[in-house]
Amino acid sequence: MSLLDDETAAGMVRIPAGTVDLRDDRRGARWQEDVEPFQLARLPVTLGQYWALTDTVPDPSLSHALPVTNVSWLDAVDLCNRFSDRIGLTPVYSRDAASGEVVRDPAADGYRLPTEAEWQYACKAGTTGYRYGEIDTIAWYEGNSDGRLHDVGGRRPNAWGLYDMLGNVWEWCWDLYDAEVYGAYRTFRGGGWAEAERGCGATVRRRSHPTFAIDDLGFRMARGGTSAPGGKSRD
Repeated sequence: MSLLDDETAAGMVRIPAGTVDLRDDRRGARWQEDVEPFQLARLPVTLGQYWALTDTVPDPSLSHALPVTNVSWLDAVDLCNRFSDRIGLTPVYSRDAASGEVVRDPAADGYRLPTEAEWQYACKAGTTGYRYGEIDTIAWYEGNSDGRLHDVGGRRPNAWGLYDMLGNVWEWCWDLYDAEVYGAYRTFRGGGWAEAERGCGATVRRRSHPTFAIDDLGFRMARGGTSAPGGKSRD
């Protein structure tokens, strides 16, 4: 079975419904969101998958199992649609003809980016701490990465069988970071290979413009569910 087939079909993990506590330290805000059942990829999207989907000639000096990086939020949205098309699912995203804004179709059955609530809920996998395990066993980060990216799946998974939720590469989420202050900037989560230990935690939030691509930022795909940003404030 190829990496592409494995990580799109068999590689999706069913995440149960639940509730997650979220926070925005900048605003001093805390709130709670309900998460409906959905599926999340066991692994981040890899270079091998990216090359296959974009008909790119593989670089023989790079491992197919490295997570793809240097992809913008818009690139990630496009790649989710390409995955959907590849196996006959309905693409989730489209562009508004007038504004160019990305629109999500909640009825579509294709692949998409997880919301922040879904990402954090899946990362914790029923645990209550800052991380789901001891950092050197679950994550590649500044203290053990030797200053480089590593193949996916090389650290221990969380209790729900998800690998690399912390460390190795940050992961794009669907949500705007703070529309009032940062406009179109989108959120990413999880920490990366160059990140200090403190930055690799389930509740850490970072932001970037949707057109920017970074060398320690990738993504993983979700399917199903209808959870959306929002929730009741608990300030």
